[in-house]
Amino acid sequence: MGTRTFCKTLSFTLLAIGCLPALALATPYNISEAQRHQHWQSMALSLGDERHFRAVETHSYSDATFSVNATQGICDLPWLELRVTLENLQGEDTTVNMVPTLVRVDDRPIHQGVAEFITQRGDDGFYVHFYLNDLNNLLEEMPAGDQLFVAFEQDERDPWHMTFSLQGAGAALTRLQAGCSNDGRKDERDEFHPPTSLYSESVSMGDGRENQ
Repeated sequence: MGTRTFCKTLSFTLLAIGCLPALALATPYNISEAQRHQHWQSMALSLGDERHFRAVETHSYSDATFSVNATQGICDLPWLELRVTLENLQGEDTTVNMVPTLVRVDDRPIHQGVAEFITQRGDDGFYVHFYLNDLNNLLEEMPAGDQLFVAFEQDERDPWHMTFSLQGAGAALTRLQAGCSNDGRKDERDEFHPPTSLYSESVSMGDGRENQ
């Protein structure tokens, strides 16, 4: 099943929107200090006094990205976000029911949790926020892994899942943590390059390995 097919066929029950990470959804941010790490990128995002840091996998899908994000001042509270590009701009803000989700690095133990699905008016993104009890363990496993598997349960149907490359994840996550802990001050030893892709556009360099 393709990502767009999933978004069209999965049945959602709407609920009131709660407290979401500040970086999510359609707000445009200034992207700087972007650097490529094999299949991943790391970058800083800013808007006014807000400053965030992102490690993002842009390789595996033409219409989806997976990212780890952290906010200056609360670097010890990172969050995961999956973005799928939809065919059209969305007409309203919606937050939908929590869906059971499974996340796994290679053949390591499965991390269980729930995922929240979100769209926002004027944005062509379908966003997934993950809530995992052992997120720190997952982040420790990612640098040593080859692939990240994500699955969403669909009631009686088989789970819908995606696979993301972890090549370069270690370097991207290290740079994210260093940048956030350093309050975004640029390390003169680091080589900064202009963005090779914008997260908000979900540009991909690969063919994707969905549902393999």
